Amino acid sequence: MNKLPVFLLLVFLQGCAQKPYYGDLTHLGKLPSKLSEVSGIATFNQSRAWVIEDNGNKDIIYAINLEGKLVKEFKVKNAKNTDWEDLAEDDQGNLYIGDFGNNDNDRKNLIIYKLPNPEKEKGSNIPAEKIEFHYPLQKAFPPSKKDLLFDAEAFFHWDNQLYIFTKDRSRPYLGKTLVYRVPDKKGTYKAQLIGTLNLCNEQNHCSVTGADISTDGKTLALLGYGYLYVIRDFELDNLATSKIDRIYLKHETQMESICFLNDSTLLIADEQSQTKGRNLYSYKIE
Repeated sequence: MNKLPVFLLLVFLQGCAQKPYYGDLTHLGKLPSKLSEVSGIATFNQSRAWVIEDNGNKDIIYAINLEGKLVKEFKVKNAKNTDWEDLAEDDQGNLYIGDFGNNDNDRKNLIIYKLPNPEKEKGSNIPAEKIEFHYPLQKAFPPSKKDLLFDAEAFFHWDNQLYIFTKDRSRPYLGKTLVYRVPDKKGTYKAQLIGTLNLCNEQNHCSVTGADISTDGKTLALLGYGYLYVIRDFELDNLATSKIDRIYLKHETQMESICFLNDSTLLIADEQSQTKGRNLYSYKIE
């Protein structure tokens, strides 16, 4: 038997088996190995984005191009990465880091760092102001298992306010997301509870891991593992009454970062998990 055709067949089958599947996401590129735990993403233009990593990583913000390549980085002065979980930007060019990851619901040092526009900064360091806050409903650190509602991985900026979406860690799982608001100015605040969302009751898909609002303010996108929640025709003070479109992305990885590239296109990044993740994607919403 001629061994050449068999060899070619094996090569072909191996190539097919290794071809990645990204569901309904468009794969833009692989993130560098030093960015294996990207937890937040934001952008000021359509040529690159800024990302951060979460707990245990450096106090650094990174710029990547739309192929996922690292192009710039800044050490954030006067800031510590206790658990950086999301990025947001405002229309004045400021960047916000949400240091509010709180897996055990026992933190008393929740902070949002406010940075000037990194696109205009020079050198290797960037300054930060502190927006400190607490949840007035939390009385115990940690609370009982049924009240573990004070972790957060998502927020966005709108009209001089920062909107924070908590992540439900209660037992039994309630599928509850609390929506809080704090001012975008340096200071110490009580976070104002403005609503509650119940996206669904599946813990792996219904906990909010990222959020952003379109620049025109008409579309809100919430991210879960493998799922996207799109909200339109909403009032920010009353999101619970809004119609929420649940979209299965057909690709289930540890997705924790989302932002609008433009009013109809999203950028999404996921963390490295075993053999999956550490990718940058785009997704077009209709």
